[in-house]
Amino acid sequence: MKAGRILLLLLCLNEVTFGVIADSPTCPASDLGSGCSGSDEWEGEFFPGIPKIKYEGPSTKNPLAFKWYNADEEILGKKMKEWMRFSVAFWHTFRGTGGDPFGAPTKNWPWEDGTNSVAMAKRRMRANFQFINKLGVDRWCFHDRDIAPDGKTLEESNKNLDEVVALAKELQGTKIRPLWGTAQLFLHPRYMHGGATSPEVGVYAYAAAQVKKAIEVTHYLGGENYVFWGGREGYQSLLNTDMGRELDHLARFLEAAVAYKKKIGFNGTLLIEPKPQEPTKHQYDWDAATSANFLRKYGLIGEFKLNIECNHCNHATLSGHSCYHELETARLNGLLGNVDANTGDPQTGWDTDQFLTDIAEATLVMHSVVKNGGIAPGGFNFDAKLRRESTDVEDLFIAHISGMDTLARGLRNVAKLIEDGSLPELVRKRYESFDTEIGALIEAGKADFEYLEKKAIGWGEPRVPSSKQELAEMLFQSVL
Repeated sequence: MKAGRILLLLLCLNEVTFGVIADSPTCPASDLGSGCSGSDEWEGEFFPGIPKIKYEGPSTKNPLAFKWYNADEEILGKKMKEWMRFSVAFWHTFRGTGGDPFGAPTKNWPWEDGTNSVAMAKRRMRANFQFINKLGVDRWCFHDRDIAPDGKTLEESNKNLDEVVALAKELQGTKIRPLWGTAQLFLHPRYMHGGATSPEVGVYAYAAAQVKKAIEVTHYLGGENYVFWGGREGYQSLLNTDMGRELDHLARFLEAAVAYKKKIGFNGTLLIEPKPQEPTKHQYDWDAATSANFLRKYGLIGEFKLNIECNHCNHATLSGHSCYHELETARLNGLLGNVDANTGDPQTGWDTDQFLTDIAEATLVMHSVVKNGGIAPGGFNFDAKLRRESTDVEDLFIAHISGMDTLARGLRNVAKLIEDGSLPELVRKRYESFDTEIGALIEAGKADFEYLEKKAIGWGEPRVPSSKQELAEMLFQSVL
């Protein structure tokens, strides 16, 4: 306890020393209801003792400081904040409970009162923006039902959402905006068979109305993107499923979303988040390649990009791919729009949504992003949650700092790879036989089979050179 008091004192002194002013000089959130403030519009300090997070460099021992992420530092022609475009996920950060498939919630933040009321939703929203300001990011992401409670009717749900969104608009000011918004079409029992792919037309219509409202809200808040996550859009058994009809319905739903987006003047990018099977046995947006094929088939390829979630225990790996593969597939199809920055535990069998701390994986992620020239108007959303056993308020900051530093270190590593040039040169040399006259003809589509047969007869048995895979891995590891 004594050590904890000393740490708190040092943090407070640090705040004064660097001129960081607390969001409010009033009582901490833990005093809610004690007479310090009895209003539902309470505006006090949610994170007492936590300073505004600053860059202190790799040598710092301060867990509440950045070691590698220096927002305004220029790397490869852009500021780090422009490469990253970090975002806080409201649902994990402020609605995460610590519960898992085998245990009850473990988190009870001091500002929570145990209700899912509009007043509590507004209090969470105030906490959200205090957190964002202290962390030093300028974007956030949300589901409609995470930020405002579901009502007994659609009209009541919309009214609740409007009230909370009005406060969010006020609190975000001119410098903060949503990276993206979305509608939660998976939690309520009405969506047990899906929304856009439900066999019940009433559910389809309800889902359309909910998405319509969520797009309006995202537009009103200045959101840069809108996401479709089809967690229930798929099938459990083909025996009772008309898959062709469901895919057609999904396409009609997305076409209507495109039309409405244009009607209201929303210029944000529409994103599809590929995921193979969680919670549905088979989801129609299985992976990046499947999603790209779906968009091409239905003439939507120019209207959507992809939101790739890395979680290597679920999203990428369940479809048999690495995160790097999914990012590259999206990039090469011109569809890389956003990254949900998280990871999983290879020894755990469900979607753990952990903060990314693997330097090698972060370097591969940033390699794709750099080759893409960035992902604006997308960014990196921390679709990640604290471990069940992490229950202190400061853990929210430490987790985000660690995730931001990991990706920043990945970017620095990519800069080293490019500066060294050995790995790009290895790749170039591996394909140099195509940097010839005949290679150019092949790549231009001007070498027919008769021509190639003559060349093959003249050349005889081809020599197949080494791929130098171990050398490629050595060069990559050398920058970590």
